[in-house]
Amino acid sequence: MKNKIWLSSPHMGGTEQKYVMEAFDTNWVAPLGPNVNEFEKGLENYLGVNNKIAALSSGTAAIHLALILAGVQRDDLVLCQSFTFSATANPIAYLGAIPIFIDSEAETWNMCPNLLEEAIKDQIRKGKKPKAMIVVHLYGMPAKMNKIKKIANEFKIVLIEDAAEALGSTYKDQKCGTFGSFGILSFNGNKIITASSGGALICKDAITKNKAVFLATQARDEAPHYQHSEIGYNYRMSNIIAGIGRGQLEILDARIVARRANFDFYKKSLIEVEALQFLDEPAGFYANRWLTCMLTPSFEVREKIRLALEVENIESRPLWKPMHQQPVFKRYPAYINGVSDNLFERGLCLPSGSNLMNKDLLKVVNVLKKVKVKI
Repeated sequence: MKNKIWLSSPHMGGTEQKYVMEAFDTNWVAPLGPNVNEFEKGLENYLGVNNKIAALSSGTAAIHLALILAGVQRDDLVLCQSFTFSATANPIAYLGAIPIFIDSEAETWNMCPNLLEEAIKDQIRKGKKPKAMIVVHLYGMPAKMNKIKKIANEFKIVLIEDAAEALGSTYKDQKCGTFGSFGILSFNGNKIITASSGGALICKDAITKNKAVFLATQARDEAPHYQHSEIGYNYRMSNIIAGIGRGQLEILDARIVARRANFDFYKKSLIEVEALQFLDEPAGFYANRWLTCMLTPSFEVREKIRLALEVENIESRPLWKPMHQQPVFKRYPAYINGVSDNLFERGLCLPSGSNLMNKDLLKVVNVLKKVKVKI
């Protein structure tokens, strides 16, 4: 049996167990506690002290709360990047709101500002202005935030950043997740740092953060008994999971260096295979390279490569299938230019974990070189 080379497996740093044991030793085995507080402080220090963090059970929970705090209700319109994982769009449906999907531009693969503006103006002409927008920093590549934020401000639409894949990425030296009214992080098992699960909501002030925590803990009113004036959710992060997160946060910078080194290795090793293309960073963009992605000439070639890797027990994955193609979302409005459809057909994510050995990377490259690829 050939050893498995994973797409993006967890990579522990060594100090996580110390914080987890502290939780056990002090009996803080609950959705609150010192690890939760310190993890939130650590993230605030990393992102900038003007940001307030609510540690939650998942990135999806963070998006859900962001939409609620943005005032989104049933039948409201929410603009959403189409080229993303379904967790970006699902919370819109939780609220009974209407997602309006926006295609990508080719330079970053993220939300196209031109289509975004077109969609807003078109919906206003039809009689209803969107309430919020969700932009994604896909695979760790920042979106064109100067243009997107300008549009959000111009039309007074709440901007939510899904930075689940982009912790550590920056746009013009500002951390992704800190441009909008709300930002989203994920610590799922395959992310650049993981707490085994969990997520975080980035807020702009303590009042908003406290409201998020209130909603995330079943919206319990201050009273000696259990009293509730609002619908709440069981979305708070546990002290044990936060302990893993604290340890992981200590080695985040090293994980970014390793992921970026993977990208550089693939690109340099495959430079002579002209049919395989890699996404470069535009000026002012800094990607954490959570996953290294490449474009092949066609769907047929992509599948040929994917299956060749699979034979060698190497995990790879097609790029995200756009939301406007998903059966569950096909009936909703979409502003499409064909970019994400093309990326889905031709794109493949390569093994990108920070714990990959040089021999693992060489094995992947050797398989790619053996596949006959023509433009």
